[in-house]
Amino acid sequence: MQIYRVGGAVRDRLLGREVTDHDHVVVGASAERMLELGYRPVGADFPVFLHPQTGEEYALARTERKSGQGYGGFTFYANPDVTLEQDLIRRDLTINAMAEDDDGNVTDPYQGQQDLESRILRHVSPAFAEDPLRVLRVARFAARFAALGFTVAPETLELMRQLSGSGELLALTPERSWKEISRALMEEQPQVFIQVLRDCGALKQLLPEVDALFGVPQPPAHHPEIDSGVHTLSVLEQAALFAQPLTVRWACLLHDLGKGTTPPTEWPRHIAHEHRGLKLIKAVNERFKVPKDCQELALLVGQYHTHGHRALELKPSTLLELLQSFDVYRRPQRFEEFVMACEMDARGRLGLEQRSYPQADYLRGAATAARSVAVQPLVAQGFTGQALGEAIKRERLEALKAYKAATG
Repeated sequence: MQIYRVGGAVRDRLLGREVTDHDHVVVGASAERMLELGYRPVGADFPVFLHPQTGEEYALARTERKSGQGYGGFTFYANPDVTLEQDLIRRDLTINAMAEDDDGNVTDPYQGQQDLESRILRHVSPAFAEDPLRVLRVARFAARFAALGFTVAPETLELMRQLSGSGELLALTPERSWKEISRALMEEQPQVFIQVLRDCGALKQLLPEVDALFGVPQPPAHHPEIDSGVHTLSVLEQAALFAQPLTVRWACLLHDLGKGTTPPTEWPRHIAHEHRGLKLIKAVNERFKVPKDCQELALLVGQYHTHGHRALELKPSTLLELLQSFDVYRRPQRFEEFVMACEMDARGRLGLEQRSYPQADYLRGAATAARSVAVQPLVAQGFTGQALGEAIKRERLEALKAYKAATG
């Protein structure tokens, strides 16, 4: 029985990066032997066990064979006679197909170290094309390592194109797709993830609403980059540079979907794209069973981001309606995330990345002014029920009028 560190643990150590994945492969052991040693089994489908002390994952060396569609369409063989090389060849990329023993000796049968040095993301074997999830994984690794100069090997990109054209991507479960998408959006350069998906045809399969933005022009005065798809990538890039949370990054990706439905006869203007985009945002949210907080912010940003840009021009009554829509009194963080998404949208424009965005502080100040209205004095005056609600609204409107006058 031999135990090796595998995958990300070896790759990241060789890259000089912090090691966060501690996965192991066990050669020459059976499931019964692992149980005897106190390892705890994980699930029923994979021969994976948790270490009795550390809780780290230890998987029996295994081979796999395609037996159906999608990520789960495989049968596994995990017996003591499976070799380390046989286990490594089933992995996705050469840089993830290395193993290391306790003495630091690296087993690298598929030239992973060479591809690390060459900054290449390359598939290990033709079996890569059997698992559609690998399209998303490679695009995610491209986003993670873009800053180091990594690119996808042309032959790997070709296999990804074949997978994208096969329809297999649609066999992925919403949960599995969302897990990869959400992880990719939190990488160092999430815009690279979207670009790689587009390059291999996967974006058109998974997110056709985003793919439709590319080639759609916008007014050069406001968008020097012109292309709506390029703008979306730039907004995502800014969101990562400003270390925004997943909710904001998801909203940034979807905020302009309505522009993809503008008739070409109306280009480069996109009148009412905010309203037209809501149906598309809802469809994407439902397709991937997106968490509720991401769903809600994406819809609100889609509907109101142009309000954010025009904040300094809004009438106090319109400003109050905006604040009410976000429930800033009970959910202040959601409004703050909206403000940040608007700023990322404003900065995600060619040559305008460093410009100031005074609307952000103005909106924050408006929210503070509206929240400063005390309810208790109105109750003391005898207001109740609907009358109390109307009185609160009147006071908040007056507070916003005073705020606008003071800041104007």
